[in-house]
Amino acid sequence: MMNPRITYRKTKSNAFKVLIFVLAFMITLPLIAIIFYIFKEGVTNINWHFLTNVPKPVGEIGGGIANALLGSLLIVFTASVIAVPIGIMCGIYLSENQTGKFSYWSRLAVDVLQGIPSIVIGIVIYFWLVKPIGTFSAISGSVALSIMMLPIIIRSTEETLKLLPDSLKEAGLALGLPYHRVILKVIVPCGVSGILSGVMLSVARIAGETAPLLFTAFGNPYLSANIGKPMQSLPLLIFNYATSPYEDWHNLAWGASLILLLWVLLLNIFTKLSTRRWNVQL
Repeated sequence: MMNPRITYRKTKSNAFKVLIFVLAFMITLPLIAIIFYIFKEGVTNINWHFLTNVPKPVGEIGGGIANALLGSLLIVFTASVIAVPIGIMCGIYLSENQTGKFSYWSRLAVDVLQGIPSIVIGIVIYFWLVKPIGTFSAISGSVALSIMMLPIIIRSTEETLKLLPDSLKEAGLALGLPYHRVILKVIVPCGVSGILSGVMLSVARIAGETAPLLFTAFGNPYLSANIGKPMQSLPLLIFNYATSPYEDWHNLAWGASLILLLWVLLLNIFTKLSTRRWNVQL
């Protein structure tokens, strides 16, 4: 016969496991509910016409989100072009200089920047770029989003490169390679999967941002590829159309919400798969 004390401990352990499982499942319920509701409301509005046409004026049936799709791609791409090189270089510096006052204050600045609300960044860029230029523009929106990308890229690059053994760098230096070539030709390629994961996470982070674009890109009802002028994006379109009193615009907002949700989900899934594929822990 089993000892009652052992039986009690096993029962308590099993009950705790069940509790953890239930709580973990409950965490997924809000995500499942959101995905299901957006899919139910938006899937009926998505078709080829929806993806290839611009919105119709009020009162006309139909229209699409081609201007918002193009605008989101251009704004996010431009923000990535600005943020990725700067973020990777900063991450390399912090991984190579783990002590020192400048490194300490740089890490502190990155942590503070990560906690700044997006709307505050939008207001700052409005006064830094929009007012001096005299017009809203996609490039000012990209600058605001690139600032939001920087902390994620810097941190992921730094932590990934810290995981690499020092013997890699020592071997390169022992062969007589200059320090900058050891970093660019040996260290960075070895950590490229982790760096790429950080870049994808940062892109997913900014893909749905609306507040900075309200003060910078502003929106445009027409199809435009000029980043020096106002430009529409998916978050802006969803915000403007969801708050409108027109049913047709509500349908466009639901369809655009589903497209944006799928975009963010695919980016996150790709990040997880690439991280697991290369055994990089961020």
